[in-house]
Amino acid sequence: MFPDRLCSNADMANARRSEQREQRIQNEIIVDAYGAEEQAMGWYYYLEEHLHLPFRAKCTGQRAISPLSKGQEVEVVGLAAAAECESQMFVTVKWDQRTLAVPLAQLEVIQGDKATQQAVEDWHYWVDQGYEF
Repeated sequence: MFPDRLCSNADMANARRSEQREQRIQNEIIVDAYGAEEQAMGWYYYLEEHLHLPFRAKCTGQRAISPLSKGQEVEVVGLAAAAECESQMFVTVKWDQRTLAVPLAQLEVIQGDKATQQAVEDWHYWVDQGYEF
């Protein structure tokens, strides 16, 4: 369990709890992480190890901080710099003849290996549960 994270009832109602994911997050991703910065770095290193790049993804919804439109497909080419991932995880995508960072929570893997799929789904689970750094 994650006692120092804030969860809203609305978020919790929309996300089904998975003991398997909870265990993986607790035992592999944020193990020995005591504060927000350590949790963010745990996620960063987990994604760095498990995202096999590049992979294809589809935008699942528009965000004010991203130029992507719902349904738009992109090629994920990297993990954003650690300094960009202090409050949420960002990945870099090829977009409009340049590379920019977008929220990983905004993307769904459409072509990638099993490890990549699982890592992205783990992040989505974390967000959907309302967990925060």
